[in-house]
Parts: sequence; C-alpha cells; structure tokens
Amino acid sequence: MSIKELPLLPLRGVIVFPNMVLHLDVGRECSKKALDEAMLKENLILLVAQKEAQIDEPETGDLYLLGTIVNIKQMLKLPGGTIRVLVEGLNRVRIKDFLHSQPYFKVMAEELEESEIKTAETEALMRSVLVQFEQYIKLSKKIPLEILSTVSEIEEPGRLADIITSHLSLKIDQKQSILEAVDPKDRLEILAEILGHEMEILELERKINLRVRKQMEKTQKEYYLREQMKAIQKELGERDERTAEAEEYRDKMKDVDLPEEVEKKVIKEIERLEKMPSAAAEAVVIRTYLDWMLELPWSVQTEDRLDLKIVEKILDEDHYGLEKVKERIIEYLAVRSLTQKIKGPILCLIGPPGVGKTSLARSIARALERKFVRISLGGVRDEAEIRGHRRTYVGALPGRIIQGIRQAKSRNPVFLLDEVDKMSTDFRGDPSSALLEVLDPEQNNSFSDHYIEVPFDLSQVMFITTANNRFTIPQPLLDRMEAIYLPGYTEEEKVKIAQRHLINKQLQENGLSEKNLRISEGTIRHIVREYTREAGVRNLEREIANICRKTAREVVKNNGYRVTISRSNLHKYLGPPRFRYGLAETENEIGVAMGVAWTESGGDLLAIEVTLMKGKGKLILTGKLGDIMQESAHAALSFIRSRVEALGIDENFHNEYDIHIHVPEGAIPKDGPSAGITMAAAMISALTRIQVDHQVAMTGEITLRGRVLPVGGVKEKVLAAHRAGIKRIILPVDNKKDLAEIPGNVRRRMEFVFVEHIDQVLEKALLKKEKDESKESGTLKVSLQ
Repeated sequence: MSIKELPLLPLRGVIVFPNMVLHLDVGRECSKKALDEAMLKENLILLVAQKEAQIDEPETGDLYLLGTIVNIKQMLKLPGGTIRVLVEGLNRVRIKDFLHSQPYFKVMAEELEESEIKTAETEALMRSVLVQFEQYIKLSKKIPLEILSTVSEIEEPGRLADIITSHLSLKIDQKQSILEAVDPKDRLEILAEILGHEMEILELERKINLRVRKQMEKTQKEYYLREQMKAIQKELGERDERTAEAEEYRDKMKDVDLPEEVEKKVIKEIERLEKMPSAAAEAVVIRTYLDWMLELPWSVQTEDRLDLKIVEKILDEDHYGLEKVKERIIEYLAVRSLTQKIKGPILCLIGPPGVGKTSLARSIARALERKFVRISLGGVRDEAEIRGHRRTYVGALPGRIIQGIRQAKSRNPVFLLDEVDKMSTDFRGDPSSALLEVLDPEQNNSFSDHYIEVPFDLSQVMFITTANNRFTIPQPLLDRMEAIYLPGYTEEEKVKIAQRHLINKQLQENGLSEKNLRISEGTIRHIVREYTREAGVRNLEREIANICRKTAREVVKNNGYRVTISRSNLHKYLGPPRFRYGLAETENEIGVAMGVAWTESGGDLLAIEVTLMKGKGKLILTGKLGDIMQESAHAALSFIRSRVEALGIDENFHNEYDIHIHVPEGAIPKDGPSAGITMAAAMISALTRIQVDHQVAMTGEITLRGRVLPVGGVKEKVLAAHRAGIKRIILPVDNKKDLAEIPGNVRRRMEFVFVEHIDQVLEKALLKKEKDESKESGTLKVSLQ
C-alpha cells in the first residue's frame, strides 16, 4: 500500500472503475483547478462520486470515501469553457484525510491492492455472473452482444466484475457498493445478487410489455390490414360494399358509448356481416339488428328538474285537482334531490274514463323535463309485443318497451303504459306476465328483450300505467305498482276545468278567439248538469266543441260575428237537455228505492223497483243482474221472511204473492253486493205499502241477520247522488272513514246517515204511517212498527 497526495475531482451521476477508459466533461471551476494541479504532477487525479448529484458545490461530507485513481490521457477545451478529459482508471483508492477543499479538493489517499488468488469458488462465481450477464443482455437489448464476447475473455475475477458493472444501468449507490468491495470474491457475490434482482425486474417488464402488445397488436393489425385493403381497392378501382358497410358501422359504434357486453355483441355481428354477401337474407337481418343496437340510448339520459316549486306550478297549470298524484310526484322529486340512487317509481293511475290519466302522465314528463313515451296495451294478447320476437323469425322486431326507449332517445323517460287492464291472453302467451319483469324495480335493471339478446337497464325509467278497473289487472302485476285512485270530478271541478282548460283549447282548435265566443260560468254549469252525465270531462269537451263549431260557421258567414252563450239560447247550439238534473224521483213512491252504484264511468243512481203479484212466492229478478246481486236479493228476502212479525207483514205472503224486482236500465249489466239494503228497503216498502223517501239514496251489503256491511266506491257513489240532487245518503258505519275523500262543498250540502242494521235504514228511508190503510183487493194490511 502507498499513500499519496492527490487532487480530487467530484463526479456527478457517474462512477469510474479501474481499467475503464472514458471521456468526462468538466465545467466546475474547482474541478478545472484540480485538473491543472494534476497535469503538473504525473497526470494523476482521484475521481470520487458525489452522494447527491444535484449538489453544485459539494462539501467533504457529500463525497464517498472510496474512489478510483485515474491517469489523464488527453484534455480538450470545448466552446463555453468546458474541458473534455479522456481518463483511464488505474486502481481503487481510499481517502484517509482531506488536506483542503479550496480552491480545489486535495486529499491524502491510500491505494488498495486486490488479491489475485483465483479459487474454485471464485471461478464458479465468474461463470455464474457471465451466464446472468448473457441473459441480461438478451432481455434488456440495451447492450451490444459484442460486449459479451469481450467480457468472456477476461480471466481476472475483480476486473470481470468491474467491466460488467460499468455496462449495467444501475443506481450510483449500487455501483459504489461494488467499487467498495475490494475483495474480488465479495465483489462477484454483490454483482450476482444485483444481476439476479435486475433479471426479475426485466422479466416482469417483458411480461407486461407482452400483455400490452397483445392487446394493441390485434387492433393495429386489423387497422393496417383494412387500410391495405382500401389502398388495393382504390388502385384497382374497386370498392367492396361489405367492407365499406362494416366500416360505417364501426364508425357509428365509436360515437356511441356502449356497455362492454353490448360492444362485444355488436363487434361480433359486424364481423359476421363483413363475411356475408350483401344480398344474403341473413345480412338484411344483421343490418336491422345493428341499426337497433346503435340507436338505443344505452348511456344517454336527461337531467331531472328538481325545483319543487316549478314542478308544482306546472302540474297545477296543466290539471285542476288530482292532489294525490301531484303529491306523489313532489315526494319522488324531494327524495331524488337528496339521493341519486332512487329507482324510477311505478305508478298505476286507476279511475274512470275522461279524468285526465293520460294527460297527467304527459304533464309529469313536462314538469320533470323528461322525454315522454306512450304505448297502448288495449287488446294486446301476444307476449312478443312486450318482449319482442327472436331474430330467427321473419320480420322480427324488439318489443314495444324497447321500441319506446328508442323513440324517446333517452334511458330515463316517462313511459306511459295505457289501458293496462285491457290486455288479454291467448295461445301466443300472456303479455301481463311479460310485464312483471318490466314493472318490478328489483328486476328491470336487466330487462331482457328476445330481439336484442342483451340486458337493457330500465331502472331509471318512470313507468306510469293507467286502468279503468283494478279488478281486471292481474294481482301479481298490481302488486308491483303503486296504485293511485282518481275518482270522478265534482260539478265544481268540472266547471273550473272547463273555464281554465277546455274552452281555451277548443277556441284554438276551431280558430276562434275570446272576442268571438263567450260562455258564462252559469252556462257551463248548465251544460254539466243537463247535457252530460259522466265522471270525467270528455263529453263536456265535446259539447263545448259543438258550440265552437257552430260559432265558427257563423263567424265565417258574418265577419266579426260575436256570440254569448247563455242558458236561454243554449238549446239552439246543443238541442234540448238530455238529462234531468235535480230530484232523482219527483215524488215518494211505494216499492221504489234509490241505490247508488259504482261503474267504470264513475258513480250512478240505481232505482230498484219492486212489485207484488198474485202467485206462489216466486222471486223474479230482471235488469241483467249478476250472480252476486241475485244472491243479495235472495238474502234480503230471507231476512224479511225471518222478521215478518216485527215488520208487521203477513207471514203467509210468500205463499200468496210473487215478488218481481227490476233494476232499470235493463241492457246494462249490474253486479255486486252493495244493493242489498236497497233491495230490502224496496221489498219492505212494497209489502208494507209504505212510501220510500225520494230524497234518500242508500248503499250497503245485507246479511241474513240484517247487518249492514261496508262497500267500495263511496266517493263516486256520493258524487253521483249529489249530481242527482239527493239530500240524504245512507252508508254503512264502517265506511265513515271514506268521508275524508269527499270534497268539502259536497259534504256540507248532504246529510250522511251511518247504519249498522237494516232497522236503522228503514227508520230513515221509509215514511212513517199514522194509521193502517185498507186498499183494494190484493193488498196487505200492514204497519211499520
């Protein structure tokens, strides 16, 4: 070992090993001064790496303490003041002491001698390192293969390790660790460990690159091949229609954000189309299928208007009344504004014709700023109308649900399924069963149409169904929907609707203005009372349209014609009144009781007539009565026979008289148990010869013990009685809760009598007799007790 005083040159980002020859660019002033000092003394200088390459003016603590002494072979001054130096590494040197650091580093350093003894273990390490280095060259492809042959000829273990390390892309601290390993055996072991680690990383990089390349190669290969085909066809002056068509579909596909599963399906069909002759029948089927798939709004949806005040205002502008539905929509939006994960509600609007179910759905879409789609299910009897046909059928198409979504061009429209109670079933399947998946919030996020063959998400669609009668809707289907009942309008509501909506609408449709025609409120009320009898407002609108048409004719004949419709001249436009408004019956009668019934058009008055004839106790029922209504008549008769003594009726009346019960209008089917107390009151009136109060209407089911059971449709029945001018209505006591649904102005004008037993009915419905009256032959002598 020898100790020398040497100038020191700090290196940034590079380490020089013994036996290496390389160029260095020197720019720092202290380094230049160190070079000048070295040129004066044997051309020797010590090269030591900095621990941090970013430091411009290193201190003694920023330098490694082991470096390489080099011989300066050549110096060349470059433009800009930089000096390029050619150096050759001689030997490892350890710094013993720093003599000074200004104006350059000067140190006391000792040379380190390497052992030249070559053992079997060292030989094995050399071979192992050479094999690893060969594999490294093959994987990295950054080192020329010629280096391997040069390195293989080196016999000295230390020099072999130094040369291999100098060609590796390693971090400074890794190279420094090899430089500091003075013993060749230790150096080879460190190098073998580093090479092993680098090989693992290179192998992982190779696998990752291979995976990425495989994914890219297919697309790139297809692209290049297609471009080559296009170029060849262009040169030959030919154009392959199949390729052009497939390219057109691929371009369309890029513009549509398709789910992964759908995209795979579309690509597969495009590839099939590309291989087929353009005139093939199957090609037409594929084209139609692709058109459908690329036009469906897989990811397109509209933003909901969540301002509750604006929505409420729009709903009130479009419809008068209908508070329950409006309240439900506001609730939906309130929840939607708090959470974005709510599923589309499924509402079922049930009510008589003409009350605004369909127009209400359209109004909801306008309020929410959603697209609106309507399909009618009336008369649909084929399951494929809902789910679509499979593509194997000629002329196959998707079902009406998917067709509606395509029409809306949005995946979250308001979707109206009109007349859901009018579907029927035959050998082609049950469409109501197919609707179960559509209208189930837990299933419709993956609705499967037979035609498109991939699931479509319907969970964001707001489905609204309409029906006139809940009893004809299959129970499983009704269970999946939120039923909202829309009763008929009251007289006041009809007048308001006509003033706010119907008159303005008909004036516009008939080319009139308010200057040409004026209809007073009293006239509208008169039209409602004497020219219409309905739960909705369709006939009312027709009558207003009739007036507008006749006015339009006069306006055309006489320019500037203006007319005011009043009750006195209404008959000139609409003819004589069609219905009698006021008292249902003008006077009290024996054997005639007024019942109220519920129909699809709302409520209606039902006059039940009973007459006695000489006979043998036969009960005759006419008026197209259903089985349940006939059973109610028999139950009422059995009750009367069990109470003859209390009612003051001859106990042998059933052996001497036939009882005929008739319910006008005979052509209209009637059924249900709610006429039970009405038939009982009419029969008791006929048997006791006591008149029934004509201002009383009643409804309720009767039992054999005379108890009165609750019935349905109370609101519609009360409104019908009110329309007919009835002052008092008898209801079962269990229906008292239904009064909350009846408008306040109707409740104030009518008297409600709640009963539990038929005796209470008779007390209120039959007029009291002061004394028995003997009538002509064939009558009974009875009195009401």
